[in-house]
Amino acid sequence: MTLFDNKEKTNIEALGEFGLINYLTENIKVSQKSSIKGVGDDAAVLDFDGKKVLVSTDMLLEGIHFDLAYTPLKHLGYKAIQVNLSDIYAMNGIASQVTVSIGISSKFPLEAVEELYEGIYLACEKYNVDLVGGDTSASKQGLVISVTALGYADEKDIVYRNGAEEGDLICVSGDLGGAYTGLQLLEREKLIYLENPNIQPDLEGKDYIVERQLKPEARRDVIELLKDIEVKPTAMIDVSDGLASELLHICKQSNKGCNLYEDKIPLDPMTFETAREFNLDPTVCALSGGEDYELLFTVKQADYDKIKFKMDITIIGYITEPAAGCNLITKAGNSHPLKAQGWNAFRPAH
Repeated sequence: MTLFDNKEKTNIEALGEFGLINYLTENIKVSQKSSIKGVGDDAAVLDFDGKKVLVSTDMLLEGIHFDLAYTPLKHLGYKAIQVNLSDIYAMNGIASQVTVSIGISSKFPLEAVEELYEGIYLACEKYNVDLVGGDTSASKQGLVISVTALGYADEKDIVYRNGAEEGDLICVSGDLGGAYTGLQLLEREKLIYLENPNIQPDLEGKDYIVERQLKPEARRDVIELLKDIEVKPTAMIDVSDGLASELLHICKQSNKGCNLYEDKIPLDPMTFETAREFNLDPTVCALSGGEDYELLFTVKQADYDKIKFKMDITIIGYITEPAAGCNLITKAGNSHPLKAQGWNAFRPAH
């Protein structure tokens, strides 16, 4: 497992900052009507024709958010875009543009940066998003990626975290815990490799959870589905830090309680089996693992018939009055306070 496979490497210093920018952006084409001016001037020019503009920014740091020992740069570029688009979709909006800024150290040849941007361009193309700007800088702390996503929506369509009402159904897209179990698998294989570089990684049969970690997909399709069936969530958030943490955000900002049912939490069989292999509780992986980038949302009970048979949406509980608190109802029928133990960027290292 090596960082770069290219035998011939081009030193970025030979290009210089502006040469690198020209190299990476010379073939960019914009497709959104709202993109009046993209890369190539002091600022992008956008026109959203009376729509409300949505903006979200995320930063990914080497050694904190990703490990290049097992993260292909193309996947990393793709993921960097996805985690930002997910925030726009979590507002029930349409993502339309991104800006990408990177800090790179001298260990990265041009081919490595090119690979990173291949993933960025692939994500932009797949999700019909224009890359309209960014910045590049030298970094002494490893690779830094900062992405800002822009989108738009009619004011009446925007969904916030604070709109959940008592009796609303709690729903989630897809399945949960896969990204976390995929990370455990990759970390294990890294340790084995470091002890004996002659042993090749054993990821056979685990493609799904590895991809959930390395190449997540933002759920634009869920937003499109909800629009098609004429359901507007009352509150929504994306699952980046774990189900428990995100549901508590909705409850706190809506000033409500909740009952979340353990046996309703959607788990892929591979997630369940891999968690058991690591002596982990699959439910805890879903509650606290994070990086699934599914959408967690609440809907009115009147929308139950529209939601109940949708394959990729699971009803996992309901919103209660604030005094009832936020509770996890176990498979045995016991009630426990729901606690967030998800990702904390500032937790001290052990």
